[in-house]
Amino acid sequence: MASLLGFHQGWAWVVIVGNGLAGLWALAAHRVPSLRTRALWWFTGGAEVAVAVQVATGVAMVTANHARPVPFHPFYGYVAVVVIGFLFAYRSQLWRRRYQLYGWGGLFLMGVAIRALLVARS
Repeated sequence: MASLLGFHQGWAWVVIVGNGLAGLWALAAHRVPSLRTRALWWFTGGAEVAVAVQVATGVAMVTANHARPVPFHPFYGYVAVVVIGFLFAYRSQLWRRRYQLYGWGGLFLMGVAIRALLVARS
C-alpha cells in the first residue's frame, strides 16, 4: 500500500500541472484561433482522466486500509469529479464559449488539486 501512496502523491503533480496547462491552453485558444486544435481536446481529456485516476487511487487506499483520510481531503477529490461532470454537461449549451469554459474549468481543477495537496500536508 506504500507504493500506492507514493503513486498518489506523485500523481497529484500530474493532475495539478496537467489541468493548469490545459486550462491555459484553452484560454489562449479563445484568443488565438490557431491554437484550436484537436490536440487541445485530447490533452484536456487526459488531464481530466488524471483526476479520475487520482480519486480512484485515493478511494482504493482508504478502502484497503480502512483508514481515515485527512479531513476535507476526499471532499476536494469529489468536487473535482463533479466539476468535470459539469464541464461535460454544459459543453453543448456553452458551445460558443467552450474555450473559456474549459479554460477556467481547468484552472479551477488545478486550484482544487492544490488545495487538496495543501490539506493533506497539514
